[in-house]
Order: sequence, then C-alpha cells, then structure tokens
Amino acid sequence: MGASGLGSALANCINLSNLKLDLTDNQIGAKGASGLGSALANCTNLSNLTLYLNGNQIGDEGASGLGSALANCINLSNLKLFIRSNQIGDEGASGLGSALANCINLSNLTLLIGDNQIGAMGASGLGSALANCINLSNLALHLKSSVQNGASSLPPIRFGPSLLPRRPLDSNPRYHCQDPPTRPLEPLSPSQIGDEGASGLGSALANCINLSNLTLNLNDNQIGAMGASGLGSALANCINLSNLTLYLMQKQFICFGL
Repeated sequence: MGASGLGSALANCINLSNLKLDLTDNQIGAKGASGLGSALANCTNLSNLTLYLNGNQIGDEGASGLGSALANCINLSNLKLFIRSNQIGDEGASGLGSALANCINLSNLTLLIGDNQIGAMGASGLGSALANCINLSNLALHLKSSVQNGASSLPPIRFGPSLLPRRPLDSNPRYHCQDPPTRPLEPLSPSQIGDEGASGLGSALANCINLSNLTLNLNDNQIGAMGASGLGSALANCINLSNLTLYLMQKQFICFGL
C-alpha cells in the first residue's frame, strides 16, 4: 500500500504539474514501483517529474511496469528517473525504454540506471527503444557498471596522437599505444555492456533524429578500443547533435587514431 497509496493520494492533486519524489532505499519492490507509476498516470497535468527510486529491488518487472505506467502521463515532457541498484537486467532495461517511447511529448530525459545487471543486449535494447522517442532532444543516460575495476589508477582516455605524452617509447610501458594492450581483459560481467553493447547503444541512439544534447556515462563497462570506436562512429550520425559529454573511464587504456 505504501508507494502505491502515496501515488493514489497525489493523483487527487488535479493541478499538479511539477513533482519531485524521493523514495530511495524503501524496499517498495516491483509491485510498489508499478503501482506508483499507475497512480501518477492519473495526474493528467503532470509535465515535470523527478523520481528517486534507487535501491528498491524493483527488478525487471518493476522497471517495465513503471515505464508502462508513466507512458500514460500524456503531458509529461521532462522526466528524471533515478533507479540505480535495483537488480534490473536486460529485459527490464529494454522494457523500460520501450514503454518510455510511448511518452509522445517527452523532450528531456535523465535516466540513471547504472549499478544493475544490464549487459550488451539490455544497453542496445534500451537505446533502440529510446530512439522511438520522436521528440527527445536532451538525453542524459548513466549506465555505469556496478563492477569496480580500479580505472582511476590508469591514464585518461586520449583522442589522437598529438595528445599522447611526449616520452620515449621505451621509457614507460603504460604509455605504449602503438601495440594492442598486453594486459588481457578481465571476463565480462553480466552487469557490463562491453564492446558490443557500446557499439549497439551508439547505433541505436544515432536514430534519435532530434537529439541535440547527449550525456553518456559508460564507466567501468569493459569497453575497449573497438567498442569506443564503434560508439563514436555511430554517434557521428546524430545529425542534430550539438553537445556531447561522454564518460568512458575503463580499467584498460583505450587508444585512438594511431
């Protein structure tokens, strides 16, 4: 009754247009998330919604149910959805995206869905679904993996040879980019999207024809040079994209253009 009941009560606020609701770490579960969304869908004038549902174990069922319910908010144009650490997998991520694609007036979306169990299939599915949000112009998508792999101890990603450190090639092996990395990649976790997921996500987002501002956080996802290049090549097809912020901190050193 808790989350669903709260939503049902708020639905009686007939003139409600802006709502920010923080239910972090409240164990509302899948039924609570779906019920909350269904109740909020009755707020017919709701145009701006921020929901903090981190750490509530909503899973695939809750993510898909929440999205399907919010799709009925016909006037929703700005949505910020924080659903980190909720045991959401590929099915839930794709289902959420498919549901949000039905929010016909959605133009600004911030989706923090990292620290779940989303792999390559889920990332690609989510991107493909969001590409159907025909009016989406501003997207911030955070898919940071829950796997901590010590990326902060290595050099940052650098684009182009002119930005490489001016050192002799034999002075420090950590700066060698001419050859493939000698350190083998660790096994891909189910909660990491890898090269395939990064390329698939980029290819999908390239179909967001009205997208002008994009922020992507893909830290700690075992993305190598192939995935980073695929992602960049795909995003180059976003014909209206004018502002891009990309977080690609990985354990391995990604090398470009050499």
